[in-house]
Amino acid sequence: MQQVPQAAPLGIIAGGGALPAMLAAAIAGSGRPVFVLALDGHADVTLLASFPHQRIRLGAIGEGLNALRSRNIQDLVLVGTVRRPSVLSLMPDAEGARLLARIGRAAFSGDDGLLSAIVRVLEEEGFRVHGVQTILSELTAPEGALTQLVPDAEAEADIARGAAVCRLLGAADVGQAVVVQQGLVLGVEAIEGTDALLERCALLRREGPGGVLVKRAKPRQESRVDLPTIGATTVARAAAAGLRGIAVEAETTLMPERAATIEAADRAGLFLVARRFTT
Repeated sequence: MQQVPQAAPLGIIAGGGALPAMLAAAIAGSGRPVFVLALDGHADVTLLASFPHQRIRLGAIGEGLNALRSRNIQDLVLVGTVRRPSVLSLMPDAEGARLLARIGRAAFSGDDGLLSAIVRVLEEEGFRVHGVQTILSELTAPEGALTQLVPDAEAEADIARGAAVCRLLGAADVGQAVVVQQGLVLGVEAIEGTDALLERCALLRREGPGGVLVKRAKPRQESRVDLPTIGATTVARAAAAGLRGIAVEAETTLMPERAATIEAADRAGLFLVARRFTT
């Protein structure tokens, strides 16, 4: 596991959700300096207001890198949700145009290909990119049954089916989640994300035992960015969709609100398990 020098300041490139602020609070609480680049239209600046930060638009890459370098930041974490824009809408600054040219065709590939290229270019620029899980391991889902309810034999079959389909989906660099009910694939995640997947599947559910949401990392996942994530909102949407459980990949799925997520699943009568998928 890559070790992060504790005395060095940490830069956080923040997308949406609560996770960037949670990470910043944990790092600042440890006494380590932290600086946040908050991506306009994505990051929730109200959650980040108490930390040293700067708002930048997604295409202002040069401005962002200059802000990091001026603070002697070499260690970076990319965290939070970012809705992928079209390349034409980025309107990159001069530095951004130069770096996009180095990313090349990966800018038009799937998310994992693009993110891997971004990490590579940042490292070529002298930065060290770390996965959030290497800094706060308690943010990931631990292996095992996390709720009072556990899957029965039929649910286990749906989990196995979902894990296999999800692996194929990830190998094509498409998505990280699938919903299976009674052996039938009700939906797969693409660019719309897990919440929209669950909304669609609510309209497709069959009579009988509810389905299962399965989330796992892609086979060639760049582990420092874009790991699968679930939270209490995921549980609420799964329950609203008539599902009876959620299965995620252990140690590689981010669960920043672990206690609240498990409590929400118990309240909703859903099972929540974390597995080490091998196939």
